[in-house]
Amino acid sequence: MQKYQIAKRLEEDSKHMGNCLTERNWRRPLLLYFSMTMRSDASGTIRTSRVKMKDLSASWVLENPISGEPGKQKGSQVFKLKDSYQASRRSEENIEHFIDDHHWQEDEIQNRRKASWSPVKFKRQMLRQKRWDLRTVDLIRQNKEADKQMEATSAIEDLKNMDPVVNGKYSIWRRDFENPNSDSTLKLMRDQIIMAKAYANIAKSRNQIDLYSSLLRHVGDSLRVIGDANSDSELHPSSLDQAKAMGHALSFAKDRLYDCHIVARKLRAMLQSAEDNVDSLKKRSAFLIQLAAKTVPKPLHCLPLQLAADYYFHGYQSKKDLNIEKLEDPSLYHYAIFSDNVLATSVVVNSTVLHANEPEKHVFHIVTDKLNFAAMRMWFILNAPEKATVQVENIDDFKWLNSSYCSVLHQLESARVKEYYFKNHPSSLSVGSDNLKYRNPKYLSMLNHLRFYLPEVYPKLHKILFLDDDIVVQKDLTPLWDVDLNGMVNGAVETCKGSFHRFDKYLNFSNPKISENFDSNACGWAFGMNIFDLKEWRNRNITQIYHYWQDRNEDRTLWKLGTLPPGLITFYNLTYPLDRKWHVLGLRI
Repeated sequence: MQKYQIAKRLEEDSKHMGNCLTERNWRRPLLLYFSMTMRSDASGTIRTSRVKMKDLSASWVLENPISGEPGKQKGSQVFKLKDSYQASRRSEENIEHFIDDHHWQEDEIQNRRKASWSPVKFKRQMLRQKRWDLRTVDLIRQNKEADKQMEATSAIEDLKNMDPVVNGKYSIWRRDFENPNSDSTLKLMRDQIIMAKAYANIAKSRNQIDLYSSLLRHVGDSLRVIGDANSDSELHPSSLDQAKAMGHALSFAKDRLYDCHIVARKLRAMLQSAEDNVDSLKKRSAFLIQLAAKTVPKPLHCLPLQLAADYYFHGYQSKKDLNIEKLEDPSLYHYAIFSDNVLATSVVVNSTVLHANEPEKHVFHIVTDKLNFAAMRMWFILNAPEKATVQVENIDDFKWLNSSYCSVLHQLESARVKEYYFKNHPSSLSVGSDNLKYRNPKYLSMLNHLRFYLPEVYPKLHKILFLDDDIVVQKDLTPLWDVDLNGMVNGAVETCKGSFHRFDKYLNFSNPKISENFDSNACGWAFGMNIFDLKEWRNRNITQIYHYWQDRNEDRTLWKLGTLPPGLITFYNLTYPLDRKWHVLGLRI
């Protein structure tokens, strides 16, 4: 309190006094003033004593409050301070104003002090300030890290205390999750049906026909009440009554039939039977999917027949292709499409032309089989895309593609392959689900494997974009020709995410021929939209690499059939990953 009185008195007297001593800390003038020191004894009386200037530290500066010039004294004066409560009160009310005044005085003094500093002292002060700043930043960082650690610890504790079990539900992601007991009655009734079937079989084995009949009757009633319900709200209004009746029946059966070992054995038998039913349904589903995929609706079956009839009736078989000079011009944008599906191929061509900025520079090379050649050519004669060039070829016209050169054609002549793919082709549900789709002979079709012979099919082209017939193009594809493949042969979109679609999914790494030459964690890629550098392909003799591995897989021990596994092997370490936006997997480009 006495210090505040002194501060107030000093503030009032500074207006008419010549010299004063100031220092960065405003509290020092409370003790030293006009070469005097002030202190209070135990009784509260203020005592003063004189201080010599040489005893003052270098941080004290003499300043004339009127002229503002340091070092000029006009005299000194000692004031007698009264220890009164009123003066103390006024000092406390004005102390904030006093501090604000000394703030700007402090800045002014600091600037003048810096002007008088030597370079060494200035550098030392700057280094000290830098250390303070670094220490401040470090303390802030440590504080933030401590906060994060506390938050993480708190989150872990919350997870430990959280109960993930939701009573009465099969899945917490159900739409009716808002009510945690929305299917509790339904679940109870289904459990009752399982136990009733178990007890019914035990009752039958013990020749308790009345109990057996009663349980079966309750099972039938519960099934009728449940129907197709997926939640309690969909159950019949009598469901609760039926659940109670079933409960009484089960309680009675338990009293008469319950034996822990017998019930457990019966439940295991029921579980095994359910698993066998699921396996049978999977086989049926796989077979029906393949059947649906190979079945052609009557209108689509009639379309190629009508197109072929019109093709020969109007004499188009003698018509030559127009714009022949464009077919081998490497400066244009060339596409390769190998398909026997007329409508699917038309979708690919028309969607590409629709989004092309310069459709007149796009050339489509379509190759089909002998059966569909006339229909495919007639379709594009009648529905030629505007400005773009379309060439339709018959794969049987490639005389160089024979069994002595092509590994797949050579394998088709093997008696073992014919036995596997044709005589034992799955025609009943008794065949297991051992990748039924791979047992389809179309996977040995040359239309599927023609993609490995692109340089031979188009010897004068430098780059070509291969497209499957199951895509829809939604933007201009010409920037793909400007992609720098960095010396690679194939540009494709990678399909691996985490552990999915890597080499071990497609290749048999238990075979040393595979495990010694390839990385099981190598990333797979999509073989449906690929930009190929045909010049680099020829330089590296890629087709010969394909033949080498295809010949070693005649017994199908390296991979199942298809073109992706041999493609992964053939272009191993020769594939440049394209931006994912070019190929939306499972959807379309």
